[in-house]
Amino acid sequence: MLYIVATPIGNLEDITLRAIRVLKEADYIFAEDTRVTKKLLNHLEISNTLYRYDEHTKQHQVENIVNLLKDGKTVALVTDAGTPCISDPGYEVVDEALKEGIKVTPIPGVSAMTAAASVAGVSMRRFLFEGFLPKKKGRQTLLKSLANEKRTIMFFESPHRVMKTLKDIDSYIGNKNIVLIREITKIYEEIIRGTAQELMESLKDRTLKGEFVVIIRGNEQEPVKERVNKYVNMKEEGEY
Repeated sequence: MLYIVATPIGNLEDITLRAIRVLKEADYIFAEDTRVTKKLLNHLEISNTLYRYDEHTKQHQVENIVNLLKDGKTVALVTDAGTPCISDPGYEVVDEALKEGIKVTPIPGVSAMTAAASVAGVSMRRFLFEGFLPKKKGRQTLLKSLANEKRTIMFFESPHRVMKTLKDIDSYIGNKNIVLIREITKIYEEIIRGTAQELMESLKDRTLKGEFVVIIRGNEQEPVKERVNKYVNMKEEGEY
């Protein structure tokens, strides 16, 4: 069995009872950074065998993991924080395991994407998730392609690039309402809202730390009052 285990993104209390049990029972745990995961395992008093699985080791570790699974071992895959295989390594080993007929089971839990979406105050009924933006090649083209996007747009950004990203949003996407959420579940958790220019002004004299989730309000999102009025009209006309 291959378990894909979600782990806390900050607050260590944000781990499920099932995740704790699976990590305790796994024959092997593969982690993006063993040093980070070791802190969590120590906190949970778990001492199982721990190996590294990241962008630099995945080429040979995929085969190793699949061989362990074929031998009847139980393997748990975790990332540094949150749910694996979204913006972190992991989908390759899941793909290979499924091809080999090995059962893969998700152990759901924290995700920065869904946690940020829940507190943004923006409609998330339809949204586009871009992970991390390209640092150079393709960045401008991608941002320009999002200028007329009707869905809410979400992506991750590092603290040392967030100011440049806000400037690029202002240049290529335009004057949109943006939500910045950083340090989710941690002591200095913060939600900041405004246009790109307003946010740059707010952040310009600050030392920025912690990964950001950037949420851009899509085009043509109906205000709550308009949606309610439309619903009432549809009810009256028997269309709902």
